[in-house]
Parts: sequence; C-alpha cells; structure tokens
Amino acid sequence: MGYLYYGDATEPITMEDRTLAHLKVVVATKLRRNESFTLSWQHPEGEPTGRSTLWLHPSISLRFVFEEPETPALSQRWLTELATSANSSGGIRLTEEHIDAGESADDGEPSKVPQDA
Repeated sequence: MGYLYYGDATEPITMEDRTLAHLKVVVATKLRRNESFTLSWQHPEGEPTGRSTLWLHPSISLRFVFEEPETPALSQRWLTELATSANSSGGIRLTEEHIDAGESADDGEPSKVPQDA
C-alpha cells in the first residue's frame, strides 16, 4: 500500500503501490512543466462513500511513499490514459488499470510518458 501526502495534510491518501507509481510519473511530468491540474478518485472500500479531488500545484509540497522497495513495471497504456486525462479540463481521473486478456502488466515497452503529457 502506498501513501500520497499533499500540502500540510497529516493524513495520507492511500492507494496501491502500482497505482501510485503510475500516478507519480504523470504528476511529476506535469509539475516539472509548472502545470497545475486536478486529481480525482472514488473513495475505496472502508472509507466514507464518495469521491475526492485535489488541485495539484507546483508550489505545494507532495510526497509519494511506497511500501515496496522495488519500482513495479509500468504499463505504457495506463500511463498514456492518465497523461491524456491530466491534459483534459477534468484533470486526472484515477481509475483502475485496464489489462487486456493476454496482456501482462508489463507490456514489454519501456515506460515513458507521452510528450504531450
């Protein structure tokens, strides 16, 4: 389980390490370009029903904490989906990874964010 700390919040946002690893790549790319955007997700089981949205801005501190010491293989398809949503007016809408039948989590391609991310 991974943790995302944003701003001065003392309680982290929890998500699977694999999800957080993908999110980190896309978020870091956007913030490095000095771009602000939103990140939205539905609350997981065990939390109050609903959804949340953060406004991510380069001047606000952000920390990614991973339970696993090794970086997981990243899916180019999922990175592309997240990057595309990051560039939309609705911002990143965090969804579960889509893995097609016969496709592994590591699609064999080097993981990189599209240039327009």
